[in-house]
Amino acid sequence: MNAKIVLLPGDGIGPEVIREAEAVLRHIATKFGHTFTFSSHMIGGCAIDATGSALPDETLAACREADAVLLGAVGGPKWDDPKAKTRPEAGLLKIRKELGLYANLRPITTFDCLLDSSPLKRNIIEGTDILFFRELTGGLYFGKSGLEQNADGSETAYSTMTYSTHEIERIVRMAAQAAMKRRKKLTMVDKANVLEASRLWRRVSERVVKTEFPELAYDVVLVDSMAMHLISRPATFDVVVTENMFGDILTDEGSMLPGSLGLLPSASLGEPGPGLYEPIHGSAPDIAGKGLANPLATILAAAMLLRHSLNLSEEAAAIEAAVTSVLNSGHRTKDIAQKGQTSISTTEMGQLVLKAL
Repeated sequence: MNAKIVLLPGDGIGPEVIREAEAVLRHIATKFGHTFTFSSHMIGGCAIDATGSALPDETLAACREADAVLLGAVGGPKWDDPKAKTRPEAGLLKIRKELGLYANLRPITTFDCLLDSSPLKRNIIEGTDILFFRELTGGLYFGKSGLEQNADGSETAYSTMTYSTHEIERIVRMAAQAAMKRRKKLTMVDKANVLEASRLWRRVSERVVKTEFPELAYDVVLVDSMAMHLISRPATFDVVVTENMFGDILTDEGSMLPGSLGLLPSASLGEPGPGLYEPIHGSAPDIAGKGLANPLATILAAAMLLRHSLNLSEEAAAIEAAVTSVLNSGHRTKDIAQKGQTSISTTEMGQLVLKAL
C-alpha cells in the first residue's frame, strides 16, 4: 500500500511523542511491504508564532490531500491569554470542522499489568473496555455564542447547544455499527430531563437503533449518572455515544481508569476525508524536552490510524501487541512507574516497542 501521512507535532511534548510514533510507522511499512510518505506541518501555538494562525492554510491543504493525519498536542502557558486574538485550540476546532471530523473515538481500555496504577480499586476497573463515540462538530462548542454589555456595566455571556437530526443520526449509526462488531451493547448519554437538544438526541437515537440495529442491547443514561457509573462500574459498558461537551468531560474522566493519560489514543473520523489521530493527553509543557513523556498513547494512535484510515488491521494489531508486550515486561515511563520502580525515557520506550515489533 502507498499512503500519505501528515504529521502535526504541535507544541510541548508533541514533537517528542510524534517522533516515536513515526519511527513505529516507518518500521511497520518496512516489515509489511508498504510505502508511507510523511510530511510535517505546523499547528497550534508554534503555528501562531510563525504565521499568526493556529491552522495555517498550508497545513490544512496538506491534510486535505493526505490519507491520514497524526497529531501530537497543542497549547501551553505561552498562549493562555484569554484576550489573545487566537489560541492554539482554535486550530483543533478548525481542522475538525474543515475535514468534517464529526466522530471522536476514544477507547478506554485497561492493561492487566497496570491495574494497580489506577486510582480506582483493581476489582472495579478489571475488564474495562469501553469505546466512546463523542460527537465532535456540533453542540455548545459550535453553536451561536456571544458576549453582551449590560447597561449597568456587567456582562452577559451565552453559548447555544444546537443539534440537527442528521448530526445525531450519523454519529449514533457509526457507534451502533461499532457495537455490532463488539459485545452488541450501546449506551447513549444525554440530559433529556433538562435540555431540549438532549430530548432530540433521545428520540433520534432510539429510532436509529430500533429500526436499523434491533440486535443491539440499547440503554440511555443521564450524564450526571454516567459520571458516577464510570467510577463505580466501568466494566459494564461497551460502546457509549454522546454529544460534544458531555463526551469531552466523560472521556477525560474515563481516561484515568487505566492509570495515565499517556496510554490512551483517539481518532477523529468523518466522511470521506482523512482521519485525524492523536493521544488524548495535552502538551504537558512542564516536561517538554526532558525525555519524560510517555509515547505509548501516540504509538497506539498510530495503530488506530492503520486500522481505521488505511484498513491495515493486522499491522495495527502488531503495534498493539508490541505495546502490551513491553508493558508486560515491566518497562515504565515516569507517569506509570510505581513507587521505587525505575522509569525509562520517551526514546527508550519507543525503542522497546520497535524491538518488540
